[in-house]
Amino acid sequence: MAMVTVTPEMVEAALRDTDWAAQDALTDAEIARRVADDPDAGPIMTPAEIRAARLRHARRRSGLTQEAFATRYHIPLGTLRDWEQGRREPDAAALAYLRVIEREPEVVARALVEPGRAA
Repeated sequence: MAMVTVTPEMVEAALRDTDWAAQDALTDAEIARRVADDPDAGPIMTPAEIRAARLRHARRRSGLTQEAFATRYHIPLGTLRDWEQGRREPDAAALAYLRVIEREPEVVARALVEPGRAA
């Protein structure tokens, strides 16, 4: 897989050159057909699939296995696996907790350490 560098200028040009009215006029069926016809396009993901992918990405970025992540952040391992595999969705409180972990993983880990115990 080749890595592609995208500069802020490239992003600005793409946003500027896009016909947003034409994009807004596309139906869901047309979007799905265009995605299916484009070999470089990834599949269209549901919101639940996006949440599961974000959680997997955050955990992998941390360098932790599912077991280590679950232990570190006091999440039942089965629950974490269900979330990552899209079998279950986190409730609102769990989503908020996961956002905090995603943004401040070390702070959360330190906050969860019991007094007198090593991290």
